[in-house]
Formats: sequence, C-alpha cells, structure tokens
Amino acid sequence: MKATRVGVREAKAHLSRILKRVRAGQEIILTDRGRPVGKLIPVPEESLSLAERIRLLEDEGLMERRPPHAHKRLPEPIPVARGLAQRFLQEDRDRVAH
Repeated sequence: MKATRVGVREAKAHLSRILKRVRAGQEIILTDRGRPVGKLIPVPEESLSLAERIRLLEDEGLMERRPPHAHKRLPEPIPVARGLAQRFLQEDRDRVAH
C-alpha cells in the first residue's frame, strides 16, 4: 500500500480519521508546507498486548465481546482410566511417525 501525504493542518483537523487509516495498515506521511516532516505507520501486531490486539479485532468488527452472563459453560470432562488418554496419544504419534 502506497503512503499518503497529509498536511499538518489537515492532520490536526482529522486525526481520528487518519489514525483509523493507519490502524488499517496505511502509512501516512505528514507534511508541513509540502515538505515531509514525519511518518505515521501501524504498530506491528506482535508488539501489542493481548488486550490491545483484542480491541483492534473488535474495532475492525472481526470479533464481538459477549456480555459476562452470556458465557457458555464447558461440559464436564469425559472420565477416562488413569493414563489411557496418554497411551492413545502416544499410539497415535507412533502411527504417524512410521
């Protein structure tokens, strides 16, 4: 995506809109009287905390927060004899390895 040039006056007047474009991955070059003075670039996602990444997904409409009372309970685990699950897992791994 090609960087877009935005004047300082326009950036001050429309900062929220410009930051939304940056969050979407666009680079913005800030200019003062037509001369580049700075650049706004997206922060790499891996440097964001989990809470910040979740908020970004919510902002993009890719994820929706559920109200606390809407959480589903997980079913109880299926009871298995001691060590049986580990044995099945090892058998499966041995089968794939050969």
